[in-house]
Parts: sequence; C-alpha cells; structure tokens
Amino acid sequence: MSGSGEGKKLLGNAKVYLHEKGKSGASVTHIDVELEELNEIINPGENSYVGGKEGGVFLGLKKEMIKRAEKILKKDRKK
Repeated sequence: MSGSGEGKKLLGNAKVYLHEKGKSGASVTHIDVELEELNEIINPGENSYVGGKEGGVFLGLKKEMIKRAEKILKKDRKK
C-alpha cells in the first residue's frame, strides 16, 4: 500500500463487503465497495475495471469517468 501522497485525494470511508452468491440478491459471489462519492465518478450501471496491487486494488477509469474525476480534483484545488 502506498497510502496518501501528492496528487491523491481521500474520498471517504468505503464499506467493502464479500457478497456471497444466493444471499441478498447476489447471482454470483463478488466484492461490493460502497461509497456514495464513487457515484460522482462512476455512474450506476457503468462498468470499469479493477486490478490488483500490493495491499489492495485499483479501479481503472474510462475516458468519461476520468473527466468527472478530474473535475472533482480541480474543484478541490480551488478551495
């Protein structure tokens, strides 16, 4: 894990669940990352990709998602 650093903005405290197939409506076992701020970048129904990294994962963003993320970063810099 690399933690905080230049160019990184902490979004909040995500809730991460291992969601078992057949329970609470899951059709396959998967991992849920629940954090409302993510919906400012990745809209419900949009797909992204995930990759493993030392100590966790990263979410890869598509072009439109990157634009939304960069807008958030620019807004934050103005504060």
